[in-house]
Amino acid sequence: MNWFTADYHLSHKNIIGYCNRPFTNVEEMNATILNNLEHKVKQGDKLYFLGDLSFKKDTALMFFKKFSDIEIHFVIGNHDHTDVIKLAENYCDSVSRLEDIQIEDQPITVCHYAMRVWNKSIFNAWQLHGHSHGTLVPFRNQYDIGIDNNNFYPVSYRELLPFLNVKKNNIANKTFEKK
Repeated sequence: MNWFTADYHLSHKNIIGYCNRPFTNVEEMNATILNNLEHKVKQGDKLYFLGDLSFKKDTALMFFKKFSDIEIHFVIGNHDHTDVIKLAENYCDSVSRLEDIQIEDQPITVCHYAMRVWNKSIFNAWQLHGHSHGTLVPFRNQYDIGIDNNNFYPVSYRELLPFLNVKKNNIANKTFEKK
């Protein structure tokens, strides 16, 4: 199964206030987020982690070791420091800033940031992102897969289908037509 997630900010106490997360401390936040991931994603699954794992190297190392039985594709976020990126390069199947993938003939661009246009966007390609913590209104075939937008759970490809397959072809919407 293919899963998508972002914006954990593990061990970052200030994110609780910044994003109004319903936790009293980082221990509770970390435990909830990691338990939710463990509950959904199973051995042999593929996880696209779209950035902002943790500021802390030891927390990132714990994460990568704990989930070493899944295929992780790590997309770098603005809060992923050099030490975390180096760990990702050692533990993950790929590390990039943006990746174009395809699942069941559905082209998808994954990036930490939301985009106005992306590869094949006029042909119904999806764009999955984090970074905005659920504050952006969706734009065409785009979805914020960050945990603040998804009740602190990862989102599966199957769970995205009802949101993204109901939108008409971007050409038919004349999204790019000048006025």
